[in-house]
Amino acid sequence: MKIKSQRDFWSGLMFLVVGVTFAWGATEYSFGNSARPGPGYFPFGLGVLLALLGSIVLFKALTLESEGGDPVGNIAWRPLIVIVSAVALFGVALPRLGLACTLPLVITLASFAGDEFRWRDVLITCIVLTVGSWALFIWGLKLTVPLWPVYFGG
Repeated sequence: MKIKSQRDFWSGLMFLVVGVTFAWGATEYSFGNSARPGPGYFPFGLGVLLALLGSIVLFKALTLESEGGDPVGNIAWRPLIVIVSAVALFGVALPRLGLACTLPLVITLASFAGDEFRWRDVLITCIVLTVGSWALFIWGLKLTVPLWPVYFGG
């Protein structure tokens, strides 16, 4: 069996492994039913869909010829580290700083992952995503997400 596209092969394999892992991990939770899904319902379905997508991409990598074999390039370390750091910062900062401070901080940090950085674009993105997140999660869904830092009594 010859790999005809290295990029598709490795990405398909990654999707397949992550999907199977999530679906398997979700079996530890109750599923409920379609009318009242339990905590394992959504992760299991998402894991199965991700594994299915990975299988399709993996099949394509093994059957369809690609020009030059689509070799895997170098790992982009800076974007990888910046994005993982931004996600970790979100998890640590949200309970302490609230949504109104955490989102602009995380968005600004994540914007350094790209090659093009413009303060105007970052500020517009911060405003739109913070207001949209407030409207969706706090106002619309009534989730108990802190809006302001705990130091302000929020």
